[in-house]
Amino acid sequence: MASAWSWLWMWQRQRLNIKPWFFWSSGAAGVLVGHPFDTVKVRLQVQPVDKPLYRGTYHCFQSIIRQESVLGLYKGIGSPMMGLTLISAIVFGVHGNTMRFLEEDTPTNQFFAGAAAGAIQCVVCCPVELAKTRMQMQGIGEKKASRKTYRSSLDCLVHIYRQEGVRGVNRGMVTTLIRETPGFGAYFWSYDVLTRSLGCEPDSRFIIPKLLFAGGMAGIASWIVTYPADVIKSRLQMDGAGGVQRYSSIMDCVRQSIGKEGYMVFTRGLTSTLLRAFPVNATTFATVTLFLTYARGAEEAPQNQQSGL
Repeated sequence: MASAWSWLWMWQRQRLNIKPWFFWSSGAAGVLVGHPFDTVKVRLQVQPVDKPLYRGTYHCFQSIIRQESVLGLYKGIGSPMMGLTLISAIVFGVHGNTMRFLEEDTPTNQFFAGAAAGAIQCVVCCPVELAKTRMQMQGIGEKKASRKTYRSSLDCLVHIYRQEGVRGVNRGMVTTLIRETPGFGAYFWSYDVLTRSLGCEPDSRFIIPKLLFAGGMAGIASWIVTYPADVIKSRLQMDGAGGVQRYSSIMDCVRQSIGKEGYMVFTRGLTSTLLRAFPVNATTFATVTLFLTYARGAEEAPQNQQSGL
């Protein structure tokens, strides 16, 4: 039984007229749904332990809406929106080519193909997440920030490049690799196993709910595997933003974080992340599946008309 992901990929290879905007639209729905949860996650991960602003996930949501309005939850959304097309194209391309190279469609090969895709897309993902994180932490508690360091996500990257060069724009690259490589591997592996177990064939009953469930659960699995690395990445990417450099390396950040907050530091913001993981991945896969279903039908219609002549 072919996995549902292989089925979706096969549809892409069947000469469907898929435009570049498809890669953007397939992820945009997920970003719109999940970005508020991501903002809460970052705020909880980075807030100082000696003077915490938020007591937990719900309090963070409540405080941002009250102090900064609903728009405060969407700070930094421009960055992931800008990177969607390129990241999605890289992931689809690398995953598909790796699977063709490995030839056999198995969960293990899905893991390796996913890991390869996750590693390559870090070239784009790291700067995108750096700008997103800096924008999310700007103007905390203010509806209109009295003094904005960055006007937009692009301005943020330009500002960092002028001050720190290419190295500054790629701050957190190693931790991003540590997070994304096994994370994407776990995502594709768990999605493949779940779709096989649920019997997600193109003509099976309840195919959309099955794909939504598999995508959502795969997202949760990938985050659980890599969440500690995400906490460290967020802290390193915010380090030095106010002119004060707290960490000299990844291990120094790990040591200081554990020393001050214990091992539970690696669960900061996890509730928000897991709440976000299911709807984001479910929404993304629903968009992909429905679009490809429509595209396949549109391609087959002229052929059926010709065969009927």
